[in-house]
Amino acid sequence: MPPLPPQPISPLDGRYRPAVSELGEFLSEAGLNRARVHVEIDWLLYLTDHSMFGSTPLDPELSRRLRSVIQDFGQADIDQIAELEATTRHDVKAVEYYVRRKLADLGLTEIAELTHFGATSEDINNLSYALTIREAVTEVWLPAFDAVIAELRALAVAHRDDAMLAHTHGQPATPTTMGKEFAVTVHRLSRVRAQIEATEYLGKFSGATGTFAADLVADPTADWQAISRGFVTSLGLVWNPLTTQIESHDWQAELYNRISHANRILHNLCTDVWTYISMGYFTQIPVAGATGSSTMPHKINPIRFENAEANLEISSALLDSLAATLVTSRLQRDLTDSTTQRNIGVALGHSLLALDNIRGGLGQISLNTDALAADLDTNWEVLGEAIQTVVRAEVTAGRSSIADPYALLKELTRGHRIGQAELVEFVQGLDIGDEAKARLVALTPASYTGLASQLVDHILPPAE
Repeated sequence: MPPLPPQPISPLDGRYRPAVSELGEFLSEAGLNRARVHVEIDWLLYLTDHSMFGSTPLDPELSRRLRSVIQDFGQADIDQIAELEATTRHDVKAVEYYVRRKLADLGLTEIAELTHFGATSEDINNLSYALTIREAVTEVWLPAFDAVIAELRALAVAHRDDAMLAHTHGQPATPTTMGKEFAVTVHRLSRVRAQIEATEYLGKFSGATGTFAADLVADPTADWQAISRGFVTSLGLVWNPLTTQIESHDWQAELYNRISHANRILHNLCTDVWTYISMGYFTQIPVAGATGSSTMPHKINPIRFENAEANLEISSALLDSLAATLVTSRLQRDLTDSTTQRNIGVALGHSLLALDNIRGGLGQISLNTDALAADLDTNWEVLGEAIQTVVRAEVTAGRSSIADPYALLKELTRGHRIGQAELVEFVQGLDIGDEAKARLVALTPASYTGLASQLVDHILPPAE
């Protein structure tokens, strides 16, 4: 059998590429190299703008042309850096040589020695990762996450009054509304989203062991901490003054833990919706031409939610590993983070794929209000809670002498199916006030939803 032509090993770069390809703009080797070029050029310009070592600021046109190297970065540049790395066997050094070539092309060889000046590879890498991760999260992952939250918010509002039987421990429980249950998920996701959005993307630029030693030797009169802070913040990052050779990656651990937390909330959503589908609470809208089962023609499988579950699990496993391992580096530096960080795109990619599946799945379900109503109508015993609570209030108010309301209702309802007629008869015989009796007689499982509908208001944007 002849060998296949080269194939992607990861499903993210194969079967699922259309759903996650936007991440490649940032969390790929090419995206990382473009960010490295960005950092190297911005550092060089920062030094010349501050007239370091007798240099002078570039005239606006030359500065624009140098910055266009970043803006126009494409396949030819990717190939050129790969060619250089084949010789250097060092990725950041290849980028440095690439930048030096560009300086030569622009006739700027007199400032070539300011390229990578005083920098260790990690000064370039940590800033480049901060830039690419920030862009991947804010430009790609968060919009997809927001789209799911928006879809859930719309479902919460649409179904805020659709009463359904709750199931605690898998057993019939006090009714709620489908909208309120979606609102719970929206509230949870919104809290985590705020934490993700508030992430501090830290950066360091302080040399081989974080001491500015080479910088200080080159110019003992310069305020290198201020220069470092100014440069890092000019990139829109938060300056980290105390590091070893590497930026400590704590901000990454915080970010990955939060995204992993979001994944797990979404996983909970998927298992719940899957269960509601199996209970008949949701019907699935057939997709023209789609096949649910290779042998059972009637089936519409909830594959969107199942696929999302699996991808969320993979994403969280990777994110948890990243968060756990990146915060440790032997003494002043080891290289474990180099390999680890190259999997950030894989971790976010599986989460992004899950978000795509969840949004697609939510768009293919329809609430079966008849099923909800039927389930409520066969579980009148859930009103036992309401009855015993009202009796307790009546006893406290002096309108009843019932000794143990809870035991009374437990004997009536626990392990028994009772209907409306039996409950009405039971209530009519209770030693309670007439107004309380009237309230209880009028109560149905479908109307026993408390403030569920109003609670949905908590996920709505404030009125202007």
